Amino acid sequence: MESVAPFKEGEELIKEAGGEVVKLCFQCGLCTTTCPWNIVRNFIVHKIVRQAQFGLANFDDEDWWLCTTCNACVSRCPRGVGIADVMEAVRRIIVEAGFIPASLHTVMSSLSSVGNPVLEEREKRADWAQGLEVKAFTPGTELLYFPCCVPAYDSRVRSVARATANILRKVGVDFGILGVKESCCGESVRKAGDESLFLSLAQSNIDAFAEAGVKKIVVTSPHCYSTFKSEYPELGGNFEVVHFTQYLAELLREGKLKLEKELKKRVVYQDPCYLGRHHGIYDEPREVLSSIPGLELVEFPDYRESSICCGGGGGRIWMDTKKGERFSDIRLEQAIELGGNILAVACPYCMLNFKDSVLTLGKGDFIEVKDISELVQEAI
Repeated sequence: MESVAPFKEGEELIKEAGGEVVKLCFQCGLCTTTCPWNIVRNFIVHKIVRQAQFGLANFDDEDWWLCTTCNACVSRCPRGVGIADVMEAVRRIIVEAGFIPASLHTVMSSLSSVGNPVLEEREKRADWAQGLEVKAFTPGTELLYFPCCVPAYDSRVRSVARATANILRKVGVDFGILGVKESCCGESVRKAGDESLFLSLAQSNIDAFAEAGVKKIVVTSPHCYSTFKSEYPELGGNFEVVHFTQYLAELLREGKLKLEKELKKRVVYQDPCYLGRHHGIYDEPREVLSSIPGLELVEFPDYRESSICCGGGGGRIWMDTKKGERFSDIRLEQAIELGGNILAVACPYCMLNFKDSVLTLGKGDFIEVKDISELVQEAI
């Protein structure tokens, strides 16, 4: 198959994903100036949108795989073009044609065989909870905690799931986990273009949730939040979904959670793209951080709607990013310049990327990366 080819069938996929809005693009270039990739390299977003308009794609062009679906371009497009949806649709066509980056091919194979992206045994999915007396979810349990694959399997982020469970137990919440019955939510693989694998993972979770009688889900990852809340309902999976920062803010307002220990730290908070720009959740994480005694909350110069992506969305958490092109490096340096002792996150992908940046830049003596759940656990 030629690497550059018209894709008539792609027009229909683009309509399904982004509708006719792709044709509204008048090449103003605002998406290009907004895209964080142009901080580190040349990435002409409106060029590839034009390729989509004409139904022409170079399947070997890495530009199709750069988009982190951070939604910065979408939020500022004067014509309402769903550029992230266009990227997803074209990736779907490329994947179907067999042009898949090697790293993504490995992840997709792992998700297909064991339900997680890191080739770990399904039976180990609940190992993060060992010693915490976390019960299995049964019908009638108030809340399902869904930790995300990263905290479930990655030792660098496991502390997030454990802190979340400890807080829920401390305040007496009736919650449980599904453990081996869980599969990856499928968000990253859908953004990477494998629609059939996403549908399989999603249906597996929807069936498991329904069988267990799940009504309400609290999640650690904004990516899980977005998928369960916005995409599962289309497949018949209708559940109440809250991100843990929202749940913490609710507990604080109701007086069920009391933060009494001082944490005399200067904390810089990173807005996750899938919590902020995708769903408008900006206040609750700050409300929680500001409730911790002694904590000084410092903002990035570009924050909330203008926050710079960590680089992990759109499936890129599983792809290599060259040194010198990592958004997380830039963000970490900014946090240090602001005098931050802690870079606070509310997303496992952010945590992975920032921890890698601390390591590769040798900044461990200057700053720590911690999830909001970990900070709350320290303050109880």
